[in-house]
Amino acid sequence: MGSAEPARDDIFSPAGHICTDCISESTQQVLCEALKLAKETRWDSVRSPHIFMGLLAVPDPCVRSWGDRLGADLTRLLGQFQELFHQEEGDCEALLMLNREFLSDNVIRLLREAYARARDHHRSVVMPMDLLITLLTTTNSIVAECFERIGVTAAKLTELAVLAEQSARK
Repeated sequence: MGSAEPARDDIFSPAGHICTDCISESTQQVLCEALKLAKETRWDSVRSPHIFMGLLAVPDPCVRSWGDRLGADLTRLLGQFQELFHQEEGDCEALLMLNREFLSDNVIRLLREAYARARDHHRSVVMPMDLLITLLTTTNSIVAECFERIGVTAAKLTELAVLAEQSARK
């Protein structure tokens, strides 16, 4: 980082927007896709499954590698999550923005923990794998619970994600 300004304390600006200096371009794409998917599935806020769907919709090489290690078709998995979290009675015209007030408490916590993870790994920006690994390791993760129902543990998902991330660094 050199003489760059020190890392921010929070991923959110005081106005509630996600600080674009704290996220990579690929993470920005994931969050924009999550926002779009929240609208498509008729939710009035962005929830953690939407972040996961965003990761699947615009997978970077690490997320793609995680999917390969899992033996999953990411496009098919995305479709399954869209179906699972679609609300018939919801509002597909709900106003949503990448701002704290339109994010669930879990997503706010997820973004902050992913930012802390990035900083722990000596990076100033959140990468998609920070989101994925944080999403899988968070307490009471609905995404991890969905996998547990089909016999894939959160520990196994996380292990594969960490291996994918490590192999990308080589």
